[in-house]
Amino acid sequence: MSAQENIAAPSAPGAAPTPVAGKGKVAAEDRYYYASQRELIWWRFTRHKVAVGATVLLILLYLGAIFADFVSPYTKDTRFEGMQSVPPTTLHLILPDGGVQLHIYGLTKKLNQQTFKYTYTEDPSQIYPVQFFFRGEPYVMLGFIKTDLHLFGVEGAPIFVFGSDRLSRDLFSRTWAGARISLSIGLVAVFLTFILGVTLGGISGYFGGTVDDVIQRIIDFLLAIPGLPLWMTLSAALPRDWPTLKVYFAITIILSVLGWAGLARVVRGKILQLREEDYTLAAQGAGASDWRIISRHLLPGFTSHLIVSITFAIPAIILSETALSFLGLGIQPPAVSWGTLLQDAQNLTAVAQQAWLMIPALFVIGTVILFNFVGDGLRDAADPYQR
Repeated sequence: MSAQENIAAPSAPGAAPTPVAGKGKVAAEDRYYYASQRELIWWRFTRHKVAVGATVLLILLYLGAIFADFVSPYTKDTRFEGMQSVPPTTLHLILPDGGVQLHIYGLTKKLNQQTFKYTYTEDPSQIYPVQFFFRGEPYVMLGFIKTDLHLFGVEGAPIFVFGSDRLSRDLFSRTWAGARISLSIGLVAVFLTFILGVTLGGISGYFGGTVDDVIQRIIDFLLAIPGLPLWMTLSAALPRDWPTLKVYFAITIILSVLGWAGLARVVRGKILQLREEDYTLAAQGAGASDWRIISRHLLPGFTSHLIVSITFAIPAIILSETALSFLGLGIQPPAVSWGTLLQDAQNLTAVAQQAWLMIPALFVIGTVILFNFVGDGLRDAADPYQR
């Protein structure tokens, strides 16, 4: 083979570079020319370090919610008699004799004669080592695995990482148990919102005419109703004797009532723009069905926008559920969510004297911020003008 045969033919200005003959793969610097839209979005997203870090933290948060019984030292209903409103337990590393071991001290309970409230002080003479992968209370993991293994625990004394509530229950364990409902309800409600919004918005924008008018008037009506009063009214109408699972799905549907309207309007606008493109007319001329044109040709044209919209919608649903449960109109005890946990902090006295009751609010705030960071990263990555 001559030397001239190994030289790639010159490419036209602006065209993708031609691979050199004899090479098994494209050069690394040329991979962007041959990458799909999905790969380009992924590469741009991974360069957004804050969004990547937020994604990792969200994954850990959801894993903690899924395996809440393992992460927590106790179950959500475990009570410790005489340990009401105990402040968060202090973890110690240096033993009194100079040794190194993670441990806690026992507590001495004393009645304050001025405020008539019990105070708790540490007793250094009582040392309890913190054990990891601790065998404690039995539970059923994922609904079918019976075990008693916990991430950590203490033998002989309770450990309250986030303190205890007025019924002597561990707030740390209840916070992770509440994460199951608060985090999952955002995903389920947004899934329903996505299905309704994309389906009705796509039909409205593609077919137009009377169908478009009817759907748009329904959307106008729903958007004209104030969201919070509507959610409160529908939630208050739920029977109080319903089981937890039925209430969970009812609240999920209620939170999806208004969410789909805004998404449907955005989808309609995009469909109106894309249905006149040449590839859409070509698909119609080729005899493709309306459903195939919408699902295979039009919706993929703005999938990145839909992903970003979903990312920003999840924290809004989480905040809505927290607000309803906080007001006593959402998830009801004995079920646990972040909103129900915050019911104990509804008065200033409780917040002033038992500030640890506000810890579930920090989880809500942190989750919303993390989702916003991820949404910002996805929005920048999906921007076609971003380089």
